Formats: sequence, structure tokens, C-alpha cells
Amino acid sequence: MPAQPTLSEVIAALDTLWPRDRAEQWDAVGTVCGDVSDPQARVSRVLFAVDPVQQVADEAVAKGAELLVTHHPLYLRGTTTVAADTFKGRVVHTLIRNGVALHVAHTNADTADPGVSDALAGALGLRVLRPLVPDPTDPAGRRGLGRICELERPLPLGDLLERAAAALPVTAQGLRAAGDPAMPVATIAVCGGSGDSLFETVRAAGVDAYLTADLRHHPASEAREHSPLALLDAAHFATEWPWCEQAAAQLDAVAEREGWDLRTEVSRTVTDPWTAHAPSLPQESPLSRAATAQQTAPTDHDLTPGAPN
Repeated sequence: MPAQPTLSEVIAALDTLWPRDRAEQWDAVGTVCGDVSDPQARVSRVLFAVDPVQQVADEAVAKGAELLVTHHPLYLRGTTTVAADTFKGRVVHTLIRNGVALHVAHTNADTADPGVSDALAGALGLRVLRPLVPDPTDPAGRRGLGRICELERPLPLGDLLERAAAALPVTAQGLRAAGDPAMPVATIAVCGGSGDSLFETVRAAGVDAYLTADLRHHPASEAREHSPLALLDAAHFATEWPWCEQAAAQLDAVAEREGWDLRTEVSRTVTDPWTAHAPSLPQESPLSRAATAQQTAPTDHDLTPGAPN
């Protein structure tokens, strides 16, 4: 009969999938709370999510999970308190009080094989060719940051934008693009999470388009001036959520191989911080009103003396 694994066994499996030593030096990955040394600590259910926020912690408790695995760290920088009157402290108190451990796989999951960008490419139906920024320690050349991909057939940028919007989780931001909607896209680089620091590498890859998140005005503007590279900008949460499904499937495979009685779930809670979006195109903006007023303002030649001009 399948047996429930101990917390230490599951954590060891997670560390094998996403070794902590492959995280960036500034990162904070690994087990945040949970007694890994307790041989009586068993895991029957694991919840995967992007963000370790209170709503997700409550969800883990409600679903009876003994382990919550998130992509984003709870404590990325040092702290002096886990008091329950702080929102992060309240998360820790909620988890510990209800016997839920928290484990983080962040940049070590970004560069893994498969990693966050593989999951993003898979959600969009793209064929992965190679990493965008290869990991020099991987002789197979499969690990690294971002992925260079190709479409099964070239698509106009506008159609690709619609495909991405339909494939990724619904967020207030949705997706936006920079480039001619009719331009054909055959190759594309993708990077889950914030990716505007990689523009130079993307240009060197010679792809037609780049899909990532958190594109800022100046880097995006300069990138468009440098080359005809099309840009697709999605919500940070949306580009990383597909990893949760991929990660859960990876742990499922381990459980099946080890004969564990373990169930994984993926949180459908949208933890993107933005909650509303008002499109500007269908509305008359102050700038368009000013332009119209300037175009229609009467000149000296148009004025009629004595009339109510």
C-alpha cells in the first residue's frame, strides 16, 4: 500500500528537482517554516502557488495541505520580526499554527530543466530550442534563464498576442504588445517574470519577438529603437503561474516512482496585485481633446468682427 512520505523526504525531492545551490546569491530559497527534523511530520497533500500571501496560506489550510510550495520567497530580505501584526508574520503564524510547511523554489526553478520559462513556452504552444542565457555549469546546455522558441508556423504578432492572452491566467493587465500587429513572428524568446534586463541578449539571439513581464518604459522604448524586435508584455504572475502546474506534475512523478500516497494541487487564486484595468483607446483622452481643440480653434482670419466668436 502507498505510504505517506515524511516532510523531510518531500523536501529532499524538491531539493533534487530545484537544487538550492543553483539559486542566485541574492535569492532566498528553501524551507521557510516546518519541522523537517520531525520523523512524525507526514505529507499527504501539497499546494503549489506563485505567491506566499495570506490568501494562499488560508487556502493551504482550507485544503488540508501539510506543505505549501511557492515560487516567490516570503522573506527575500532580512527581517527582525515574524510578529503576527505584520502581514508576513501573520502568514508564518497561520502556517505553523495549522501544521503547514512552506518551501520556496525561485531562481533555482527559473533556470531548471524544465524551468519556469519551459512552462511558459508550453502554455503558449511553443517549441523550445535552447536557453536564452545558458547555464555554463550544464554540459547538456539545457539549463539557463529564459528560452528561445519557435512557433509551429509563423503568426502575425496580433494573432500571437491573442493566443498568449487566451493561454495565460486572466489578470487585470492582460497583455500588451509593441510592434506592427501584422508582422510575422516565427521565433520568439520567452522569460517568465521580469525580463527587461535581457534585451541585449534577446537581440543577439535574432528572434522576431520577446515575451516577458514588467516591461518598463525606457528599456522597452530603447529596445524598439535598437531593432524591429516585437515585444509582448504580460503580468508577472501570469508568466510564472504555468510553472506551478509543471512543478506539481514533477512532484507527482516522484511520488509515483517512490510509491508515496501524495496528492498535489495548484492554487487557482490570482495573486497578481493589480485588480482593475480601464482601456484608454475607446475613450477620448485629454490629449486627444487638446489636439482636437487645437485643430479646430479659430484663427485671426476666421474671426468675424462683432460676432460671438
